[in-house]
Amino acid sequence: MVQEAPRERRARRLLMDYPRAVPVAIFLLIAAITGLSVFAIENGEQQRERAELRERAQAVASALERRGGTTASYLRAGAAFFSSVPFVTRPEFDRFVSNLRVDSDYRGSEGIGWAARLRPSEIAEFQTNFEQASGGTIEVFPAAADDQSQIVPVTFLRPDNERNRRAIGFDMYSDPVRRAAMDESVRVSGPIATGMLVLQQEGVGSAPGFIMYMPVFQDGRSPRRLKGFIYSPFNASEFLSSALELETRGEKGLRLYDRDIAPERLLAEIEPAAATGMTVSEPVTVANHEFVLVVESARGNSLSKLSMLTLLFGILVAALLIVVARLLTRQALEDRASLAWLEEQSSIRNVLTRELNHRVKNTLANVLSIISLTRRRAETLDGFADGLDGRIRALSATHDLLTQSEWGATPIRSLVEAELAPYAKNAEGILVMDGPDVELAPNDALSLGLAIHELATNAAKYGALSEAGGKVSICWSTLSEELAEIRWCEEGGPAVPQERSAGFGTNLIEKIVAHELRNPVKLNFHPDGVSCTMVVPLRKPSDFAIRAGR
Repeated sequence: MVQEAPRERRARRLLMDYPRAVPVAIFLLIAAITGLSVFAIENGEQQRERAELRERAQAVASALERRGGTTASYLRAGAAFFSSVPFVTRPEFDRFVSNLRVDSDYRGSEGIGWAARLRPSEIAEFQTNFEQASGGTIEVFPAAADDQSQIVPVTFLRPDNERNRRAIGFDMYSDPVRRAAMDESVRVSGPIATGMLVLQQEGVGSAPGFIMYMPVFQDGRSPRRLKGFIYSPFNASEFLSSALELETRGEKGLRLYDRDIAPERLLAEIEPAAATGMTVSEPVTVANHEFVLVVESARGNSLSKLSMLTLLFGILVAALLIVVARLLTRQALEDRASLAWLEEQSSIRNVLTRELNHRVKNTLANVLSIISLTRRRAETLDGFADGLDGRIRALSATHDLLTQSEWGATPIRSLVEAELAPYAKNAEGILVMDGPDVELAPNDALSLGLAIHELATNAAKYGALSEAGGKVSICWSTLSEELAEIRWCEEGGPAVPQERSAGFGTNLIEKIVAHELRNPVKLNFHPDGVSCTMVVPLRKPSDFAIRAGR
């Protein structure tokens, strides 16, 4: 037989000792491993997503800066061109803008404009020259303040459409945001973008935008004389969208802020497919003005495909291991039950062997005693054989009762009926039996059976059962929970001689039976009939049960 290794025995013992805890522990272990795996995968996915966001933000910021740089380059070219002419006329401006192809190449920009720089006293002359040169009228607004040193009205703005015509004549220098940018551009002699503002083209709208200014100075004058500004207005939302088209539009969200990330500084926004809160920011410099680009991930809170597969695989593995653990646990419990049953059967066999050995010894001892006493009292061989046969049959009858009860408790009534059965046939009223239901231990039943047999044999030969009119009464009662009293009384038979020698039956009852029952036996030979009183112990089944051992 192959013996189990210590580790296998320990594992089997765990399964048997903790049939429910082991599967739960296995499930929790697999769940923890799966959770850690999913966490690691999701952490890696988040890092990858942040890297993609950073790359996306840099790409879009670069596109915005290139877009602003291209416009700044064309404004520089326009400033160089217009500084060389005495006056900027409509034909010259239109030819310049046409060569730039603003409508087709620079979506997001409202176009290219020219704003002449005037003193308040030059407004009337400016309007007259505008009417003569273009055949139309221009109205400068708002009215110049008393302390205003100069005005910069929008003179030309291309493309020429209804939207851009709303800005013609608007004094941009009257607005603080525009004025600060124009003053800064004059100071640095380069393009400068304004902060967030609402373009005049919006009319009653409030869509935010910004303007890029480039100052134009009179060529050859010292000190330099400012002629005006060539500029380009931008709608912030279209500016951001045009940069995305250059960098491939995706599902990520984009927001463009003026200098600081704050709701009131938001210029343009493209919402993500799903708001997640995972963002990266990137600074953007357009014409020496700082903007902030924020890119937000569109990847929702749901797990990635790899995480879902890992989670499902972990659940399947955990379920499979639980089933296996349950099967092993059940098998281990069945094995333990089988071993316990085998041990119990082995113990029962051992007890039965000891019990059988004990009972065989007792029976043989009784048989030897019966043979010895019968031999001493027998006068002839036939008498010896007859006496021995009857007594052995009495033992056999009692053994049959004990076998039927599996050597358990035997009722007194059944025992008396078995021993007196040969005398009860066709003899109603001769035998009287009365008493409660009381049961005896096997050894006590054997002893009592021998005593009843001897009393019945004596009554059949010499006593109440030997002639008509005789009667035998066997009554029993309980003296206590531990003792029962059995009384044998004969009447109506021949007179009992008072001078007689003690026979085998007398010796067997007074010596052997009394010894086995552990109580004295009162045997009286009255002239009217023999009486016998025996006290039998009432033992509990646990005192003599076979499986209790000896």
